[in-house]
Amino acid sequence: MTILRRATRQILVGSVPVGGGAPITVQSMTNTSTEDVEATVGQIQELEVAGCDIIRVAVPSMAAARAVARIRERITIPLIADIHFDARLAVAAMEHGAQGIRINPGNIGGSDKLARVVAAAKQHRVPIRVGVNSGSIEKGLLSRYGYPSPERPDALIASALDNVRLVEKHAFFDMKISIKSSDTLTTIAGYRQLAQKTDYPLHLGVTEAGGLIAGTVKSSVALGILLAEGIGDTFRISLTRPPLEEIRVGFELLRALRIRERGPELISCPTCGRTRIDLFALAEKVEQHLQTMQSPLKVAVMGCVVNGPGEAREADIGIAGGHGVGIIFKKGELYRKVAEDELLPVFLEELNKLEAERKAGA
Repeated sequence: MTILRRATRQILVGSVPVGGGAPITVQSMTNTSTEDVEATVGQIQELEVAGCDIIRVAVPSMAAARAVARIRERITIPLIADIHFDARLAVAAMEHGAQGIRINPGNIGGSDKLARVVAAAKQHRVPIRVGVNSGSIEKGLLSRYGYPSPERPDALIASALDNVRLVEKHAFFDMKISIKSSDTLTTIAGYRQLAQKTDYPLHLGVTEAGGLIAGTVKSSVALGILLAEGIGDTFRISLTRPPLEEIRVGFELLRALRIRERGPELISCPTCGRTRIDLFALAEKVEQHLQTMQSPLKVAVMGCVVNGPGEAREADIGIAGGHGVGIIFKKGELYRKVAEDELLPVFLEELNKLEAERKAGA
């Protein structure tokens, strides 16, 4: 199956292209206080290792806007400032190095204040994400179209395009658009309609999606369907979890659709009565380590020494354990046998060796 991407114009967020056939980018947002530079930088650096392409930070105060400059000095991925209502903060964030801003032009304080924001965006060559969601739609549009639903998401689309036009009046076109809903089917219907009405790049997301399980399911269904239809140029998996989890889910979604692969793929069995090790903990620790790797390996974590290697024979490398002993196998064949309490550290060492070999042979 070949996914035909929707044709869009392209913008640059820092040095990262979005739209126009560029690779789909995975974003996240910090949950630290932006004014706490050390905590924010530490979180972003973890996300960089996991593959995060673009990071967004909240800018609720002038101190947070000024902190952007110190954060930028210590990270390598583009930084977007998330702004609500206050044009002064948007301008200050760009003056201090923000490489993108997220605003709702309709609630930034009127045409004069929007003009100042757009002028600053032009001066600093900063793209704008026009972001609207179901909870911030203008009353007039709600009266005309009703609250957004899967059957009629018109209010979302109208609000987004109206706000885009507000920015276009200032001869500014470096934009991407997002329309957020907490409802999966409304998200799908809304983006489908929006994709037919504009060639701006689209940022996908399900807002207020929930915790790890509910949020992953809702986001994966909505975004998976849209991405499979060629809609979407960048996205965030919004979870009530640490941002690192959002990146993990995001790249697994792209891998499942064969759109983009980063790092190893993990295969693990669902457990059964033959399992004699703490497979859940073992798989989680291996998966965490895989987030730091880049080679496209296939890695297996199996619960049964007897059947595990055969069931995962397509894996480049894998482990299985039980009854005090563990094995490391490659392509289904026994490679090494170790004591169970040494299985994880020995396996991680073997993973690192295998990645080094792959990089050396590349």
